[in-house]
Amino acid sequence: MPRPDLNNTPPFFHNYINQAPGNDVKKIISEQTTALFRFFARIPEAKRSYRYARGKWTIQEMLQHMIDTERVFAYRALCFARQDKTSLPSFDENSYADHSGANRRDWYDLIEEFKAVRRSTEILFRSFNKKQLETVGIANQHPVSVMAMGFVIAGHVNHHLRILKERYL
Repeated sequence: MPRPDLNNTPPFFHNYINQAPGNDVKKIISEQTTALFRFFARIPEAKRSYRYARGKWTIQEMLQHMIDTERVFAYRALCFARQDKTSLPSFDENSYADHSGANRRDWYDLIEEFKAVRRSTEILFRSFNKKQLETVGIANQHPVSVMAMGFVIAGHVNHHLRILKERYL
């Protein structure tokens, strides 16, 4: 299947879509998983509460943000694939982070939660047929396809992994 057409995708998702390499959204999400958890397994305990500047998230908060965002984006994909015509709202990632309690959570619980969420995302996307992947719904008052949401999920993770490597580690 071809990549999502950026002309038919909200501009605020373009950066994420462009950070997801390849054409097969199911394969992209699946292949990303092993490297993703290998990366988090190598983060030293002393760095987990590190923030590179005042007002920036700690690594634990970033991990929680990635979990929360993947849940929201997978839910959107599910709604669209099931032909739900409800216009889905945006979400305030900063409010989610502020109220997540991520820095008080056990690191390994966060990792296990992300593994469960990611596994669910993989299975969900494997269940979608071509027609479902092409289905469009409304989120943030913009039309977006199920397939585009899959690329956004993978690209969002790659975006934050890059930030972690460049600014935190």
